[in-house]
Amino acid sequence: MRIVDDLASLSTALESGPGAVVTIGVYDGVHLGHHAVLRLVRELADARGLGAVCITFDRHPAEVVRPESAPRLITTPEQKLELLDATGYLDLAFVLHFDEARSQEPAEDFVREVLVRAAHTRLVVVGADFHFGRGRGGDVALLQRMGAELGFEVLGVGLEAAPASSGQGGVIYSSTRIRELLATGDVRGAAALLGRLHEARGVVVEGDRRGRDLGYPTANVAVPNRCCLPADGIYAGWFVGADGVERMAAISLGRRPTFYESAETSLLEAHVLDFDGDLYGQHVRVRFVDHLRGEQKYESVDALIAQIEQDVAATRRLLA
Repeated sequence: MRIVDDLASLSTALESGPGAVVTIGVYDGVHLGHHAVLRLVRELADARGLGAVCITFDRHPAEVVRPESAPRLITTPEQKLELLDATGYLDLAFVLHFDEARSQEPAEDFVREVLVRAAHTRLVVVGADFHFGRGRGGDVALLQRMGAELGFEVLGVGLEAAPASSGQGGVIYSSTRIRELLATGDVRGAAALLGRLHEARGVVVEGDRRGRDLGYPTANVAVPNRCCLPADGIYAGWFVGADGVERMAAISLGRRPTFYESAETSLLEAHVLDFDGDLYGQHVRVRFVDHLRGEQKYESVDALIAQIEQDVAATRRLLA
């Protein structure tokens, strides 16, 4: 999959071809519902001899339009592009810079500038509830009217529900629903809709080394504030360091109430089982498999150590 991030490059990449089937969206999480749309784009492109193109954004548009209530991102922009590429369905992804000026652009201008002149669109595939442009003034009906004039077709597709076998039977695949599941600590439910484990990425930073003093050293992972994390609690999961090796990890996400009366933010710590190397400064990945328990305050350090021992044993049993 080729990635471009300016209109000139998009036009150059597609101008010599027969045109493209284009889908547009945030595609945060690249969940199984997104996979279904992308698969359809690929099938339609192959049937018509066209390119398969995804137009997405360098940030969630809500970060510009309503920053006070913008959702946390399930995937970073870099991870999103990796996942789009991994589907194998796309020839090209265009990352559109979304800023205040773009948010004020009339929907009609977006169609002419991006879809027609740059992307050489022959067919647009979007969700039936898709909206775009200033004040969300553009929708499928507008695309269809303009398509009839400018030479492209439009297909609005309905939302897809998860099958009963997923454990989320009847639940609509959506980024919003995945965030809701993560907010309750239901990382298994989120994984069923994502089609993979939820993953947090960050850099291992210096901590207070309290875990080492307790006999269970942890990697403190600094995750960008805009990223979506599960609810505070203790989890079993996997830790992937710079060497690319996936290792079992007992994960703590929270504010360490045994040691602190209050903390401004939650801390993501991973005790990597059967590992004693130096992880500081590494860009790492933490994958959540299952929620073990909620965060608790213990009356003594010994009680906490006993509980950590149980958490590590439970992690080993789950992942072995």
